[in-house]
Amino acid sequence: MTVSGETTQETTQQGVILTDAAAEKARGLLEQEGRDDLALRVAVQPGGCSGLIYQLFFDEREMDGDQVQEFDGLSVRVDRMSAPYLTGATIDFVDSIEKQGFTIDNPNASGSCACGDSFN
Repeated sequence: MTVSGETTQETTQQGVILTDAAAEKARGLLEQEGRDDLALRVAVQPGGCSGLIYQLFFDEREMDGDQVQEFDGLSVRVDRMSAPYLTGATIDFVDSIEKQGFTIDNPNASGSCACGDSFN
């Protein structure tokens, strides 16, 4: 989220942090789809062996209470139920021999399962 063109510590703490690599990958995926009306939605849902799982998907809906942030032209939305679980979480994109995909480093997670797909 930007205020007068500069990111502030206060706004960063209130929402998610999207790295340049993650923003670039998401914008690339949107370009492949040929859609400019979608936002990246980040949500937390019940599930997984630790109780909660992350959901990242493109969404055209804007729901009441959404926390909306802009990252170099990419809109990121977090619903009001997921926002407390994601405050200060960093979303990155990793492309290495061992792993490829989006990762979430969440300071609010007290633990995760062995497979790393869910948290509590």
